[in-house]
Amino acid sequence: MLAWFQALMPKEERFFDLFERHAETLVAGAKALRLLLDGGAGAEGCRREIRRQEHAADDITRETLLAVRRTFITPFDRSDIRDLITAMDDAIDQMHQTAKATQLYEVQDFDASMRRMGDIVVQCAELTRDAMPLLRAVRQNAGKLNAFSEEITRIEDEADSIHDLGLKDLFRAHRSSDPMAFIVGSEIYGHLEKVVDGFEDVANRVTGIVIEHA
Repeated sequence: MLAWFQALMPKEERFFDLFERHAETLVAGAKALRLLLDGGAGAEGCRREIRRQEHAADDITRETLLAVRRTFITPFDRSDIRDLITAMDDAIDQMHQTAKATQLYEVQDFDASMRRMGDIVVQCAELTRDAMPLLRAVRQNAGKLNAFSEEITRIEDEADSIHDLGLKDLFRAHRSSDPMAFIVGSEIYGHLEKVVDGFEDVANRVTGIVIEHA
């Protein structure tokens, strides 16, 4: 009876707008991070842009969590909404942490594997942006949403391989001449890996919504 009643009630649509707005911050932050990994004089501007997008994402996250508490009928379970927006926010938080690490350790040159992981971050962000509007009609878009999650998982596996190869190359290059460079580089690799892991968590949350509602 409760499910029948909920189906008849108008649902609050702004959650979809909030997901889509947050996804745009992910794309903008990811592109700034990728540009940062090219090195050069524009690094500080890239860090400022990542910080700006991270703050915007925090505002959207707070707005979403407040709306969850105030809305009578939500399009998904409240826990699903909270988990999805939090996973998205964790991804851009890790972008910010990566940028902060480059500033803290005054890193200006980045390995090719770091740049490749940056490419993957952008790819994940764009896939996420494209997937969010599909949540407006989960049943009709179940196949596309599942394909999104599968692609993110595939990309995450690729990122893991690049991460491991990058660490190995970094160790070989600095194990005797500059151990500190290895320590710093491994921390940056770790942050980049966490960014991609964050997107995999987003994909897992989307999968959970599909399973429950499609």
